[in-house]
Amino acid sequence: MSNHLFDAIRAAAPGNAPFIRINGGRIWTYDEALDLSGRIASAIGALGIRPGDRVAVQVEKSAQALILYLACLRCGAVYLPLNTAYTLAELDYFIGDAEPRLVVVSPAQREAVATIAKAHGAIVETLDADGTGSLLDLARDEPLDFVDASCSPDDLAAILYTSGTTGRSKGAMLTHGNLLSNATTLRDCWRVSSGDRLIHALPIFHTHGLFVATNVTLLAGASMFLLSKFDADEVVALMPQATMLMGVPTFYVRLLQSRRLDKQAVANMRLFVSGSAPLLAETHVEFEKRTGHAILERYGMTETNMNTSNPYDGARIAGTVGLPLPGVTVRVTDPATGAVLPPDETGMIEIKGPNVFKGYWRMPEKTAAEFTSDGFFISGDLGKIDTDGYVHIVGRSKDLVISGGYNIYPKEVEGEIDQLDGVVESAVIGVPHPDFGEGVTAIVVRKPNTVLDEGAILHALHDRLARYKQPKRIIFAEDLPRNAMGKVQKNVLRQKYADLYART
Repeated sequence: MSNHLFDAIRAAAPGNAPFIRINGGRIWTYDEALDLSGRIASAIGALGIRPGDRVAVQVEKSAQALILYLACLRCGAVYLPLNTAYTLAELDYFIGDAEPRLVVVSPAQREAVATIAKAHGAIVETLDADGTGSLLDLARDEPLDFVDASCSPDDLAAILYTSGTTGRSKGAMLTHGNLLSNATTLRDCWRVSSGDRLIHALPIFHTHGLFVATNVTLLAGASMFLLSKFDADEVVALMPQATMLMGVPTFYVRLLQSRRLDKQAVANMRLFVSGSAPLLAETHVEFEKRTGHAILERYGMTETNMNTSNPYDGARIAGTVGLPLPGVTVRVTDPATGAVLPPDETGMIEIKGPNVFKGYWRMPEKTAAEFTSDGFFISGDLGKIDTDGYVHIVGRSKDLVISGGYNIYPKEVEGEIDQLDGVVESAVIGVPHPDFGEGVTAIVVRKPNTVLDEGAILHALHDRLARYKQPKRIIFAEDLPRNAMGKVQKNVLRQKYADLYART
């Protein structure tokens, strides 16, 4: 029996048809990609990795990096993508927590990461952005007749680390069944077919770029233009050859800043999807006015993949994340009592379906606490469902900051700031930002007579936090607002600084 998810991918693969198109470079056919994935899977097995072992990957985006993901599916390894912005200090935590048998990094990082990996019993191989590296050297001599591992729908396919507001990141365990069910549903709902050509400008260490964009493309037998990063001019230039774009709100804000974006530029496009952060209603309206296309906004989480989507046919309503996907149940409950609320009442969003993850890696108590007695996952998002069934996200109960599509714990950033000389305490919040959805903002209380400015704090954080976690502004205050119990009132701070990044 073949690997559950990979079996479906192989069945959908249209042979010698294009899979990955490198702009200005080579085209990878499905046959070529699947052949290389088998060689890499064989090489991984030769290194001693067995089904269920974790393979941590922190590499730049490339065709070979996506093919490495396929290789892990084939050999039953659990794929663990890591943000390329993570520092060595952050990497040490993830490797220590997940205990991967293999860590794949860029050649430039090998020596530094090897020290960390060795301490946790892992081996290190390399993969560069140009597709070279020691892992590909090993794969080159492997035979093409790799036999896929036998995996069931309930076996783990990946672990993605997600954020909260206290403690360190948690590893969300996603099964082959989770990923296959969700990608199949999205393929069908969004009418993706083998004739589609996706502009893939998202990172591939995140649910959106790895599972939504890539898995949907694979299960449709479609092709993608694989871009190393988002560039508005490059994306507009590709639109006459493409049919779809999946992006975060920042993409659409920046596309609207391009004079080249008009109805003629998008004449061949059929679908624009946005997710990973709230899309401002004004962006939705302006984009439709300029292009004639209504952006399709959807809602998902690392733990659940995608939960809702505005319809392909029907009203795509600005400010909503659409209707529950087929097979997915979404409800809104009273956070205090758990009682299900009627339409248009705001409460906690809870989700149930084949898309919902297996639990948090090695955290059974945390997993149990995040599920209701009848099996719904408690999202931590506050929202409502209107009388037409559309879901509206109105806030988050745990002060999570989402900037540029990435989740950031305030507690982690505060911990780094609070240990700096001259700092009494800090509060990190997210406030509306025209490009990033939310801007990470730190409110800092200094010790008396301390010479500490914004630049000094930002400099101190440079090597301690991934760039996307670093505050965009440091605001100094005499004290932090607190309630009667002494808890910092972050809602007061968010309201006070709501217009900090507003364009004038």
